[in-house]
Formats: sequence, C-alpha cells, structure tokens
Amino acid sequence: MNRESMRLQFAPARSTSDVVMVSRHVEAGVHRLPRALRHRIMVHASAATRSYCNQVGRYFVRRAGDIDLVPAGEEGGCEAETPFETMEIVLQPALMERVAAELGGRARASRLDTRHLLRDQQIEHLARALQSDLAANAPSGPLFTESIGAALAVRLLGLDGLDMVRVNRLSDAQLKRVLEHIETALHEPLSIDRLSRVAGASSSHLRTWFKAAMGVTLHRYVLRRRVERACVLLRRGELSTSEVAALTGFAHQSHLAHWMRREIGQTPRDLRRAQSPR
Repeated sequence: MNRESMRLQFAPARSTSDVVMVSRHVEAGVHRLPRALRHRIMVHASAATRSYCNQVGRYFVRRAGDIDLVPAGEEGGCEAETPFETMEIVLQPALMERVAAELGGRARASRLDTRHLLRDQQIEHLARALQSDLAANAPSGPLFTESIGAALAVRLLGLDGLDMVRVNRLSDAQLKRVLEHIETALHEPLSIDRLSRVAGASSSHLRTWFKAAMGVTLHRYVLRRRVERACVLLRRGELSTSEVAALTGFAHQSHLAHWMRREIGQTPRDLRRAQSPR
C-alpha cells in the first residue's frame, strides 16, 4: 500500500485568514488533494521530482519553483517516485472575488482553471516571502500577510486575462488621513483593512495609489516610520531596546534590529554606541 506522510512545519495564527501557508514534506507514493472549499497553490520546493498525474494521465518532472494551481472544488495530487517538499498556499475564494470586484474585473474568480507546472516568478517570490515571515512566527504582522494574499489574488486573476480598470490616485485629503493615522498608531498592529477604512478606498486601490503617491509600498512605509521613531527613542536613552521595540510596533528587539539594519545600516546597539560619550 502506498503511504503518504505530511509534516506541518509552519502554521498560521488564524485558520480563518484569507491566506494560509503550510510547508509540507511528502513521502514517495500517492499524494492526494481532496476537493476543498478554497483555492490551493502548490509551489514545489525540492530538486527534480518525477511523478505521475492521474488527472491528465502522464508523468511530470517537477523542479523547484514549479507551481500547481488547484481551484476550489477541484481534486489534485500525484504519485511521486521520491519524497519532496512543497509550499502550500490556501486562498479563500471570497478574497479572489473581492479583489476582482475592487479592481474592476469583469470575470469572476470561478474562472480559475487547474494548472500544472506553471512558472511564475512573482508567485514564487510571494510564496517565499510569506514562508520566511511565517518561519519567524509572523513578526511582520497582519498587514504583511494580507498584502501578500491580495498580491497573489491579483496575480492569479491575471493568469486568466482579467480586464482590470486602471486606478487613479489618492486625493490629498485621503493621503493625509492615512499618513496621520499611521503616525498615531505605529505602536499598534496595522492592517490593510483598517487603513482602507481610514482612506475611504478599497484595499486593492489603496495599495496601488499609496505606492504611486509615496514611491514605496504601504508595508515598507510603515516599517520605515517605525524605524525612524525607534531611532528617536533610542537616542534619548531613556528606554530599553525591548521597550522601544514594543512602542514602535515591532514584535521583539531582534525584529527591530533586523529592520534597522535594513533601513539605516545600524542596529540599536550600534546607535547607542554612537551616542555614548568617548
């Protein structure tokens, strides 16, 4: 009898999220994906793996980065000759429908078709970004995860040639509201839904319009402002690094150090040493 073995490595904080990732180890043999209510994206994460697909009646050789798309309501799976690793991303159909509606798409997400051995660098990049964040216990917060999920939805909808309306821009008043809200809530978890309500725009439009207006993504802007606020507090020397991290919305001081190094090339320790009298 063929046996299937899967090992859950990373799990989401909330099973009700629009986007969920699980990294799986699958043993050689039959790997079945029963019908599900959500769309599944499988990104192959191993060396070349030969497998047989009963659905199309042929052998495939999957290589790292190859993508299989299994839409909601469809079955999937294969019979693998060797063990392999895969990144499985699960998306709620409601997310796909919402993004399609927000971007003005005429077609519905139900048009998604089963795909085998799809090569798409953007999907692979988004999957690895999500995997890295979940491996670190999701320190980037819900804004990052929601942004990745929406970007994946946009990309999948684009695979079917959705005609999307070009967006315009944020008004000066909308941009001002968003920027002021970010400044007053840097210490709190910030989600795209929350900022969309502040702006009075859909989440998909806000992402696109904000980047056009500010030159960086919404997620990166929030991180930069958190780093800048942290630097001010660190220079004052009145709080510990962990206290500064908490007051500026970072998960912990290592998370703060990581983004300080990325943004300014210095860690909290470097900054404090530079402030110390010689």
